[in-house]
Amino acid sequence: MYGNSAGPPPARGASMVITLRVLYAAAGFLTCGLLACVPLFRVAVLRGRWYDWTAAWVSMPLSIACLAVVGSLPETDHRTDAALAGLLLIGAAATAYFLVIDIRLHAAPRPFAGHPPPHAPFAGPHYGPPHPVGPYAPPAPLQHPVPGHPVAPPQHHPAPARIDQVRAELDELSDYLRNHDGRDGGRQGGR
Repeated sequence: MYGNSAGPPPARGASMVITLRVLYAAAGFLTCGLLACVPLFRVAVLRGRWYDWTAAWVSMPLSIACLAVVGSLPETDHRTDAALAGLLLIGAAATAYFLVIDIRLHAAPRPFAGHPPPHAPFAGPHYGPPHPVGPYAPPAPLQHPVPGHPVAPPQHHPAPARIDQVRAELDELSDYLRNHDGRDGGRQGGR
């Protein structure tokens, strides 16, 4: 138990996230912007917002158009330089946008799994104190005070049968203890 052990297993989740992050970023930048849509589609899948999808779909024909200009015009034409610069900017912007969004999404605090959220339903009859047998009546909705209008007093529900039984048993026990103390001649039994 206290001897040398292998230690905890390596964290595979973190290394997998980093590996995927590097691959998506490389797809956008190292292909000179031709695959700039890959990290943008990843962001669109992760977040699901319309402008992420729009950016991903617009980057594809824009990259292809810039690549077509670079391939069809001679090297000495200034338009090829502008198209190549645009292609590289698309790749760099897509990679930077992907990294910023992905890091923010993975760094967002997550709620602790041990506690249910405040709006979670009741855990059930197997947890907590014993529940009465019979239909469950939901609690009355909260009434917020409105200026000029009185708030109705809370309704008192009858005590469940189990509480009445416990009260009766406690009353019997207290009667027994009173009678028992009276027979001992006022002695403080053990105190």
